[in-house]
Amino acid sequence: MWSLNERFRHLARFALLALLAAATAGCFQPMHATVPVTGAPSLRDALAGVEIAQIQAPKGTPQERIAVELRDALLFGLTGGGGSAPPTHRLVVRISLRTTPITVDVTSGRAEVEVTGIDATYQLTNLATGKEALKGQTFARVTSEIPGQQQRFARVRAQRDAEERAARVIADHIRLRLASALVAGT
Repeated sequence: MWSLNERFRHLARFALLALLAAATAGCFQPMHATVPVTGAPSLRDALAGVEIAQIQAPKGTPQERIAVELRDALLFGLTGGGGSAPPTHRLVVRISLRTTPITVDVTSGRAEVEVTGIDATYQLTNLATGKEALKGQTFARVTSEIPGQQQRFARVRAQRDAEERAARVIADHIRLRLASALVAGT
């Protein structure tokens, strides 16, 4: 059986814990809340207000196709497939593409496994002030396996799938960093 003193200590601890919880409850809000506590625009609205510039790439190259894929993934990630809001920020992205063979067949000299890498730099500018709100870089590395040396179309499809996966990873990285910056109020 607990003594009166032990009961009082447990009750005091519980009261202190409840007081701390109540005091800090107003400090936290979900990042993806539809109606923020602070009265600022929601994250969804802030992300929808980001205008994404065309990603520059040489015409007719795989890099151009990846640039379109990346921009489309960013547009979908920022607006959720809905319409965009009036622009408050402008995002400029630059990419570079690299494919490196990892495993090479010794008899034919053809790659069996390749790593496709995309390096991206991005800059977010506040349109109202013209100041840089965020600048960063990210990368993605994905592997592709060529299913047989005589299947050249399978090799092309495997490379294309790897490039598209890498572009989606880059888009996710950029979207998460933009969300963090916009929630912080930059």
